[in-house]
Amino acid sequence: MESTLIDIEPLDSRQFVIAVKRLATSLSYGNDRSPFLGSGLEYAQSRPYQYGDPIRSIDWRVTARAGKVFVKEYEAPKRLPCYLMVDTSASMTVSSHSPSKYWMAVHIAGGIAFACLDRASPVGVVGVGGRKLRIEPSLSKTQVMQWFHHLRHYRYDEPTTLGLRIAQLVPRLSGTSLVIVLSDLHDPWAVPALKQLSEKHDVAVLQLQDPAERGVRRAGFVRAGEAETGKQFATRSGRHWVSHNDAAEQLKRSGIDHLVLPTDRPFVHHLRNFFRARDLLGRGAR
Repeated sequence: MESTLIDIEPLDSRQFVIAVKRLATSLSYGNDRSPFLGSGLEYAQSRPYQYGDPIRSIDWRVTARAGKVFVKEYEAPKRLPCYLMVDTSASMTVSSHSPSKYWMAVHIAGGIAFACLDRASPVGVVGVGGRKLRIEPSLSKTQVMQWFHHLRHYRYDEPTTLGLRIAQLVPRLSGTSLVIVLSDLHDPWAVPALKQLSEKHDVAVLQLQDPAERGVRRAGFVRAGEAETGKQFATRSGRHWVSHNDAAEQLKRSGIDHLVLPTDRPFVHHLRNFFRARDLLGRGAR
């Protein structure tokens, strides 16, 4: 069964995009120093002048001290491509509170994508549900709008494939990349795959959490079912159905940036501070 985010959030397409761009502006937090701004060239060293070198590159201070002509050499920072891995599985769409985890994930993914484009960082997307969605990073706003529109449609029966999608992505990454995962981490293979991914790439995990996942107090035993598999289970109220603490501890030990975003609480401030403290969008000069 298929649906669209417009059914659960009273925003038309134009208003939805405006909201996403507003988030992107917030994540950019002003015109701070960034390797993606200006000429993008940083001083590396000075070397003796060679025939054909432009006069404007002469390092006059070193030339005066050495008595010979030296020129400045600059190192251009590499643009670190960003992959957004968005969980499109059924557990993201089933919600006890508005907005849903999936709405927040798409909203945040769009904000990050536009913030990356503002800093001239290529951005792509990988769907980690049942559908096959993988778009290579680029600087095309049109491409971002296309996959953004695609993500606004979802299904209630998609399985989670986060661990599998990470395993498929790793051998295709030729150089160091920034991978940002937006998921509820309900895939038992997710954390091991993320730990392997972080060995060669920068990884950040934005874990979406529904209020119901924090447990219900003093309600005895609760009978429930998994949205993706339909499997029934019983659990004691007050316990976490998903061990968020264990996942957070494993990610921390692996050096993976991790932030839990409850759907029933304001998130923009926490998200902005998370990106600012870790300079995630500024990782590009390598």
